[in-house]
Amino acid sequence: MLEARDLTLAGRLENVSVSLQPGAITAICGPNGAGKSTLLACLAGLLPPGGGAALLDGDTLDGMEARRRARAIGYLPQEGRIAWDVAVRSLVALGRLPYGRGGSGSDAVERALVEMSLETLADRPVSRLSGGEKARALLARVFAGEPRWILADEPLAALDLSHQLALLGSLRQRAQGGAGVVIVLHDLSLAMNHADRVVVLERGRVVADGSPEQALGPQVLRSVWGVDAHWLGEDGSRALAFAPHVQDV
Repeated sequence: MLEARDLTLAGRLENVSVSLQPGAITAICGPNGAGKSTLLACLAGLLPPGGGAALLDGDTLDGMEARRRARAIGYLPQEGRIAWDVAVRSLVALGRLPYGRGGSGSDAVERALVEMSLETLADRPVSRLSGGEKARALLARVFAGEPRWILADEPLAALDLSHQLALLGSLRQRAQGGAGVVIVLHDLSLAMNHADRVVVLERGRVVADGSPEQALGPQVLRSVWGVDAHWLGEDGSRALAFAPHVQDV
């Protein structure tokens, strides 16, 4: 289990508590500046909170040995930077670093390349990739580490529709295999249709937490995002319908 207990960070989070279970996809949603990326970085053990704690299976991440934490949690930041102009395969292989020399995991690297449809680009320098291809390469690096938890900040933002759906399918497979998946999403339709649970943040606080239908209901949409809307369609294919805006004359 991955937990936040009363996480507080001045100006960004205030007494945030969530308990996340493996085997499910959890979406973190909220307006700009709500604290979504901050919460994800704290849950990855990369941003120490000012108060409270982040824990993995009861152990605080602050006190956990770095290699053990890196094996358990794969983290993709919103703005993934690539420091060296290496081949795609070499970049993806960096996901095996927490395992040391004895954990080269070439099979895991190749599987990650195929999963992200990068096998034909494996020998290409990353400087020659498009924005979407770079995003997929960075995701493949996370997958190559075979973590028990996948934490990704806006992983779909740079991807076209077909690759978005393919990635969501990969994340679902990993959740079904027992991994915990936590993703920050701005697209509420994707959260509604693909997440098992949604946590909504507003101004650094949790204001809704539950099934997508509960956490993204019309009342929450109105109070958090300031829109009048309701959901149309069936489970798995819902779309937002917005009330018409009447302009004062």
